[in-house]
Amino acid sequence: MRMLCACRAAFFRLRAEAMVLHLVPRWSARLFWASPGWRRTYTRGASVRLKWLGCPRGMYSPLACRAYSAVAGGPEVMLTPERYPVQRLPFSTVSEEDLAAFEYIIPGRVITDPEQLHACNVDWLRTVRGCSKVLLRPQTSEEVSQILRHCYKRNLAVNPQGGNTGMVGGSVPVFDEVILSTALMNQVISFHDVSGILVCQAGCVLEELSRYVQERDFIMPLDLGAKGSCHIGGNVATNAGGLRFLRYGSLRGTVLGLEVVLADGTILNCLTSLRKDNTGYDLKQMFIGSEGTLGVITAVSIVCPPKPKAVNVAFLGCPGFTEVLQTFRTCKGMLGEILSAFEFMDTECMQLVGQHLHLTNPVQESPFYVLVETSGSSAGHDAEKLTSVLEQVLNSGLVTDGTMATDQRKVQMLWALRERITEALSRDGYVFKYDLSLPVERLYDLVIDLRTRLGPHAKHVVGYGHLGDGNLHLNVTAEAFSQELLGALEPYVYAWTAEQRGSVSAEHGLGFKKKNVLSYSKSPVAVKLMQQLKAMLDPKGILNPYKTLPAQA
Repeated sequence: MRMLCACRAAFFRLRAEAMVLHLVPRWSARLFWASPGWRRTYTRGASVRLKWLGCPRGMYSPLACRAYSAVAGGPEVMLTPERYPVQRLPFSTVSEEDLAAFEYIIPGRVITDPEQLHACNVDWLRTVRGCSKVLLRPQTSEEVSQILRHCYKRNLAVNPQGGNTGMVGGSVPVFDEVILSTALMNQVISFHDVSGILVCQAGCVLEELSRYVQERDFIMPLDLGAKGSCHIGGNVATNAGGLRFLRYGSLRGTVLGLEVVLADGTILNCLTSLRKDNTGYDLKQMFIGSEGTLGVITAVSIVCPPKPKAVNVAFLGCPGFTEVLQTFRTCKGMLGEILSAFEFMDTECMQLVGQHLHLTNPVQESPFYVLVETSGSSAGHDAEKLTSVLEQVLNSGLVTDGTMATDQRKVQMLWALRERITEALSRDGYVFKYDLSLPVERLYDLVIDLRTRLGPHAKHVVGYGHLGDGNLHLNVTAEAFSQELLGALEPYVYAWTAEQRGSVSAEHGLGFKKKNVLSYSKSPVAVKLMQQLKAMLDPKGILNPYKTLPAQA
C-alpha cells in the first residue's frame, strides 16, 4: 500500500498542463480476468496513458511446454531421417539381453511401451522424431553409471533427456538411441540458507526448484518460459539463458559444481559448493553447454540470489525500434542495479498471442512493446525510480502507452504476454526458429530484411527477445514445412549473422538442427579442438550422437 501511494504521489507531481487525470471503469479484458479493482489513466494529449490495473483473483501459471505443441489429432511428425540428410552410425541395436541387463540395474523402470515412448521420441515443437524402443528412468548417479557402462561396452548410443523442451532437436533421438531420462532424479540434496547454495539432482524441474528456494527467501538465478517442464540438468547442459540473464548473468557464473557421468560410466564428482576454487582446470565448464555430448549431468550445485523484496513490471508501447533502444538506454541509466529484465516484442507477436491464446493487449496497439522489470530490496525506492523513468519516456515520446504492475499476480500476467509467444507461434503452423546474438543496434534489421526477402511465402516473420542481452528470437511461420522456404532462410540467416560478428545460437544450443552451422560462429581451429575433446571423453561417440558438432569428413 505504501508503494502504491508513493507511486501515485510521484505521478501527481507531474505538471497539471501535461497530464490529465481520469477515473475509468475497471479492466475487463480476458488477460486480467476477474479483476475487482480499478485503473487510473494518465493522458498526455490524446495518446499517452499509464494505467494502474486492479488485482485479479486468478494468476497466470505457465503451461508445461511439452503441452504447447500437443495438437490433438495433428498429423504424425515425420521421422528425422526422412526430413534431414542423416545416416545412422554403426551402433548396436538393443537386444533382449540388453533389456534384461537394464531391468537388473533399474528394476521396474525400463519402459518399452510404444505409447509411453512416443512423447519422448518427439520434440515439443513437433519438428523431429526418433524411433527409440526403450526408455530408462534411473534415480541415482550410480544407476546412470551402470547403464552407461553397459551401453559403452555394447556400443549402444544413448540420448540423455530432461524435460524435452529444447528448441533445436537436441533432446530426442535421431534414430533408435536408448533414451536416458533424468525425470526421477528429482531430489534436493542440500540448501544453505546463508550462502544460498543449492545442491540438487539433475532432474529437478526448474519451477519446483524456484518454489523451494522462494520459500526460503531466495530465487533461482534463471527463469524460462518452459520452467514448468524443463530440468535444471538440461538447463545446465544447454547453458540456458532466459529472462534473468541481464541481472544475474549466465549459468557459467552461477553454477559452482557438477556431478557428471562419462560415456564409459566413470563418475566425475566436481560437485563443490565453494565460491572460489582455483585449483587446476575448471572441468565443469566443459559440460555446461555441451548438450549431453560429453557426459550426463546428474547433480548440480548452484548459487541462488536473495529473493527481491519488491518486483515491479512495466509493459510499454513504443512507436519504433529506435525508441525501443532509447528506452533501454534510459532504463539502464536511471534504474541501475535494480533493472532485472528488458524484453521486447513486435506487434505481430502481440497479434499472434491474441489470436491463438486469447490474451488481450493491455496497452494501445503499437509497432513495438517492451517489458521492463525491476527487482530490489526497497519497495518505495524501486517504485519511485521506475516512476521517474516512466515519466521520462512518456514525456519524451519514446513510449506512447503503458501499464505498470506491482502485485505479484498482475506481474505474472504481464510476463505471460512475453513468455507465451513461443506457444502462440507453435499454434500458427510450422515454425522456423532462429536464436541469434547480434549487436543491439542491428537486432531488428534482420526481421525487416526477411519480410522483404520472403514476401508471401512466409505466413509471419516475427522478432522478439532479450534486448538487454542482444538476443533476438527470429521466428518464421508457414502452413507446413517447406524445403523452398528453408532454402530461402538458410544459410542466408547465418551468413547475415556472421557478417555482424554475431552468434548463430545465443541460448538454445545447436542440437541436431544447428550443428552444421557452427562454423559461422567458431573458427576451424576451435571446431577441431571441440571434436578432439569429444573424441577424448567419448571415443565411441555413444553420447547424444548426431548433435552439437558437425560430422567429421
